[in-house]
Amino acid sequence: MYPSEKRSLYRFILIYLLSTLILFSAGSYLFYAFEKHHLLDRQREALKHEGERIQHQLMLLQKRFADKLPYPAKQPYESAIFDKNKDLIFSTFSLPLKINFAQEYSLRGRYLVYIKPIDPYYLGAAYLMIRIPVDQEGISSLQRMILLFMLGAGLFFVIIGYYLGRLFVAPMRESIERMNGFIQDTTHELNTPISTILTNLELMEELHKCNAPEEMQRIEIASKTLSRIYDDLTYLRLHNNYHRDVQPIDLSALIRERLLYFATAITAKRISLTETIESGVTLEIDRDDAIRLIDNLISNAIKYNHTRGLLAVALTSRELQVKDSGIGIEKKDLETIFERFKRANKSEGGFGIGLNIVSQVAQRYGFEISIDSTPNIGTEVAIQW
Repeated sequence: MYPSEKRSLYRFILIYLLSTLILFSAGSYLFYAFEKHHLLDRQREALKHEGERIQHQLMLLQKRFADKLPYPAKQPYESAIFDKNKDLIFSTFSLPLKINFAQEYSLRGRYLVYIKPIDPYYLGAAYLMIRIPVDQEGISSLQRMILLFMLGAGLFFVIIGYYLGRLFVAPMRESIERMNGFIQDTTHELNTPISTILTNLELMEELHKCNAPEEMQRIEIASKTLSRIYDDLTYLRLHNNYHRDVQPIDLSALIRERLLYFATAITAKRISLTETIESGVTLEIDRDDAIRLIDNLISNAIKYNHTRGLLAVALTSRELQVKDSGIGIEKKDLETIFERFKRANKSEGGFGIGLNIVSQVAQRYGFEISIDSTPNIGTEVAIQW
């Protein structure tokens, strides 16, 4: 799957799952609150019936004398009676510090509390307080059921979201496949004429004297530009499919070779080249990957440079730097400049694939890229390993 497909698929699944999670969380919370309220309602009703029973027993106690009948306590209920001044008469449990006699039902810790006014005052009792432990087992069972439901629903919607996402990105994949097919066919057709032009140019320069050196120079620059575009497109098409021969290469010699390759373009634009290349620098990398990395940095520094500008190439044992005095890059574009087909400046030609290739090579070998640029002053790109 291509990176653009993965990004679109992941974004779709993320939005889909987040919206589904929010919806189901809200629904589950409402269901939990409703069921918990229903469970507490059943206990409230039981407390009310117990209150009626105790009130009836208090009435019997008053009629038959308190010394003959015990206080009507019944497990699991605990109760207390208060006089009309809200002072305690009797209790089967430790009372809380503050009691709100105006609130009929309340939750205190793990207990559900019920307060019932008594009228008339049997045995002087004006208020009856009853409490019962909240049915924690029922609530825990309800929580487990909702959790299992959420896990099952989450798994179901992840699977559905994945297949919906694949359908969502299918048109994009088809377009990318068509574009890749077009690039493949185009590069295949370009290979032969480009090679023929470059070969014959070399033969003309070596075997024949030409009376139009500037025109020949332009043809050479154009041919090498086409050749480089061909190589870049081929690299993008085969990036993950061709065999890489990773071995130590003389990076110093390769950079000098590539600068010689670009010498015609540098001369044509009258750019002043400064080389600070440490000799004997070796790096374990595939030669084609190294060429793509170096060529794209140098060609960008030439393409976006000013006429009579400056180009500085520096190499140490730990870093490669390419600096130009060109048009630069806006700060807002620096974060996305390595994306494929991203062009910060459209005044110059190009496909917006050069720095993307540089980024791909760097990621493959674990190199670090830093880029510093100021509009109309220049750009400096550093590759560290």
